[in-house]
Amino acid sequence: MIQIAPSLLSANFLNLEKDVEMVNRYADLFHLDIMDGTFVPNISFGFPVVEAIAAKATKPLDVHLMIVHPEKYVERFAKAGAGMISFHYEAALEGSAALIETIRGLGVRAGIVINPDCPVQAIFPYLPQVDFVLLMSVFAGFGGQKFIPETLERIRAVRWELDRLGRQDVPIEVDGGIGPGNAGEVVAAGASILVAGSAVFKAEHPREVIEKMRV
Repeated sequence: MIQIAPSLLSANFLNLEKDVEMVNRYADLFHLDIMDGTFVPNISFGFPVVEAIAAKATKPLDVHLMIVHPEKYVERFAKAGAGMISFHYEAALEGSAALIETIRGLGVRAGIVINPDCPVQAIFPYLPQVDFVLLMSVFAGFGGQKFIPETLERIRAVRWELDRLGRQDVPIEVDGGIGPGNAGEVVAAGASILVAGSAVFKAEHPREVIEKMRV
């Protein structure tokens, strides 16, 4: 099943409840990008916004940590309402295995993320542990970037390795520059969770965009 995860980074923060209700009605997950201004050169939002969204959400919160020292904050995001938490391999490195187990121990689905310039083979040792994999199809830190075509081969490589390990149940999530025009090829490569920010929230009819992405 293909899941659509609108990125709240592109939502209307002056009328956030309306956008939350739209995701509740038409999409599958809330994708929340947490940026710290250090791991990425931008700052987004923190616990108060996550808690406010969680209070109104009827779909799971997919919290993507673009931060240094993610191990310090996963418990607080779990308590804030996250149903899924992913962290960047580049921010955790040798601590990735322990962090995955920490997140899972909190009763939250654990994911590992890499940027487009990180070889996919770097996360292969963690594929037996994770609940999902998030591949960035743009560089983390800003919305509205164009999809990097080489991501398709990266998706295929991770999907092949997951299947080889007998982990066909582990979904691949892809984030960055995805919309109705390229959702089909992203899914065909092996992804099943599609993050979309501008394509959904800047559209005149977000519901139609979401339906078109369910290829």
